[in-house]
Amino acid sequence: MTEPTLSEANSKKIAAGLCGILLGAFGIHKFILGYQQEGITMLLVCLLGGLLTCGVATSIVGIIGLVEGIIYLTKTDEEFLNTYMLNQKSWF
Repeated sequence: MTEPTLSEANSKKIAAGLCGILLGAFGIHKFILGYQQEGITMLLVCLLGGLLTCGVATSIVGIIGLVEGIIYLTKTDEEFLNTYMLNQKSWF
């Protein structure tokens, strides 16, 4: 497996950041970065937790996705590459 490049990091950063901001509650930004367990967790909390808590859990997970999307987009390409693609930091 080859090391990701800065151009790959930039494209994933933009895609994950926008999905985090727009669709954060569903965890799509986690799937884009290759974090399947975290994406499934966010999706289940959004759907099942949202049903059980009348949408409170969905709102909380949506805020988490929004914050993560903003964090992704404000990092430089090098920081994003090192933090989320090489070191696999999965939350915030």
